[in-house]
Amino acid sequence: FTSCCPGWVKYVEYFYPDLIPNLSSAKSPQQMAGALYKTYYAAKTGLDPAQIFSVSIMPCTAKKFECSRPEMVSAREEEGDPAIGADVDVVLTTRELARFIKSAGIDFTALPDDGYDKLLGEFSGAGAIFGATGGVMEAAVRSAYYLITGENPPAALLNLQPVRGLDGVKDAAVNIPGVGDVRVAVVHGLGNVGGLMERVRAGDAPWHFIEIMACPGG
Repeated sequence: FTSCCPGWVKYVEYFYPDLIPNLSSAKSPQQMAGALYKTYYAAKTGLDPAQIFSVSIMPCTAKKFECSRPEMVSAREEEGDPAIGADVDVVLTTRELARFIKSAGIDFTALPDDGYDKLLGEFSGAGAIFGATGGVMEAAVRSAYYLITGENPPAALLNLQPVRGLDGVKDAAVNIPGVGDVRVAVVHGLGNVGGLMERVRAGDAPWHFIEIMACPGG
């Protein structure tokens, strides 16, 4: 199972604790970035990580809960400094940010265009689709293909239509040379999750990798 959606992770912890070992051990992009800011970024810029205040802008209110989890203090543990706060200090929703911008009287149309910061400012096409249903799966399949074969994935994997769209449950088979067919499933909206989870629990699920996001649409 994917592990980037905190609402889904909490759902598993509460309703299917026996399946927690099936979750990916990777943290969400938000939490990975927060840890990097207070370790790698701090070292590169000469900043004191205890003085870095990390704010994440997210569409999802569950991200507020995620950043407050007691496990999310990788930078503090890595640096051995109790003065370092949580990896992500605060999460603002996109609605909250929009209200702040409006209340400050900022006119975005009058602002000059600018680029991302040079350090940690690179991004990929796979990363850009991460937040939409099917995006994590598509990114993972592309990466797996490249890491296994050493070659860029074919065009079909750059536009993996079977896992796109707004159907509640979608699945596909992806052929990776040297591995064979990899069965994947994509689910969005927790109302669509229960039946699939019961199949997994019963050993009746044919999939090798399952992406689940709590919100409809991802």
